[in-house]
Amino acid sequence: MKILVPLKRVADPENANKVKIAAPAGGLAPKIETTGLEWKPNPFDEYALEAALRLTENGTAVKARLGEVIVVTFGPAECDQTLRGALATGADRAIRVDVTDDQLDGDLVARALAKLVDQVKPDLVLMGKQTVDSDSNQVAQLLAAYLGWPQVTFAANIVNEDNKALKIGRVADGGQINVRVQLPAVVNVEDRVVNPKGVTSPPTPATHKYADGVRFAPLPAIMQAKKKPLEVKKLADLGVEAAPKVKYLGYEAPPARKAGVKVKTVAELVDKLKNEAKVL
Repeated sequence: MKILVPLKRVADPENANKVKIAAPAGGLAPKIETTGLEWKPNPFDEYALEAALRLTENGTAVKARLGEVIVVTFGPAECDQTLRGALATGADRAIRVDVTDDQLDGDLVARALAKLVDQVKPDLVLMGKQTVDSDSNQVAQLLAAYLGWPQVTFAANIVNEDNKALKIGRVADGGQINVRVQLPAVVNVEDRVVNPKGVTSPPTPATHKYADGVRFAPLPAIMQAKKKPLEVKKLADLGVEAAPKVKYLGYEAPPARKAGVKVKTVAELVDKLKNEAKVL
């Protein structure tokens, strides 16, 4: 099985308190200031990569890849570090589409991925359900529509049925829906897919249980990753016009919350909720 996994680097969500909005200068609109922020792979994309690795290996002999995992990202040269990290954890090769963040929106990424799929010809596009910076949750759906492929969203567990179909438990309101999808397909995953039994694939013994979460690359693998192929493409190489449909005009911080008030009795609380807050 050949799996394409799109990755995105994002500002570390643990440092969200460091995000600043730069004051406008020269008549320009306010923008997000990223100086000093630490970058890391989008967590949901890391879950997708881990799932892809499990689908293409015998869990008891992970060094023997039984399929091919290709990672792709859209961004400047600094994103190579993200791709090298993915290669170190087990991906076979990487592709970077050389663009800047302000050139992209979800639709443009989906259109470019569709062209890349035509070139790479994967059996499966496996991706995170959303990115933690924009939280747009739209690229997978758009990509499936452009390709005309079936799609499953919010995959919590995946069973590989002989590389021809996937049985997937997808999260839904109030529970889980079990579906079967024929390959090729587009699937996006959520965090439960990296549970010890989140992915089941024929080469891995049914009794095997993975460690909870994503794997980390040992030092020798990090060194070997420098020798793995990393190809750089332009949007023009994919036949995609760099014309995003969404344009950010500016940013502003939410209004500061007003200080709370103390009440002495329940009756006073009810009165304020009813007559001041208007929530009762």
